[in-house]
Amino acid sequence: MRFLHTMIRVGDLERSAKFYIDVLGMKELRRRDVPEGKYTLVFVGYENNPEQAVIELTYNYGVESYDLGNAFGHLAIGVPDVAATCEAVRAAGGKVTREAGPVKFGTTIIGFVEDPDGYKIELIQSAA
Repeated sequence: MRFLHTMIRVGDLERSAKFYIDVLGMKELRRRDVPEGKYTLVFVGYENNPEQAVIELTYNYGVESYDLGNAFGHLAIGVPDVAATCEAVRAAGGKVTREAGPVKFGTTIIGFVEDPDGYKIELIQSAA
């Protein structure tokens, strides 16, 4: 078995795809419009499956926002420099919700940003 993808529902597909592609540096891997089902899927990631898991952005026709609830936590991305990534996200118009710094009670450097739909993304500094 292997982990394939995480699906998140988005209110504006192009806005969300632009965030993951232009701000976080992912690639659009594939897109599928399903008019009979009234939805469109865009898969984004740094590499295609099976090399890495990807994110499935799901747009349901006519739905502009969702209640995110309190069960979902966040997506996590490994980056070489959390502080620099936070600055790049901010410079691109993105929202930084926790500046780079050590995790509580630990030493790993983390930060948090938020996508246009309010999903939290944890940035974790990878060892070089």
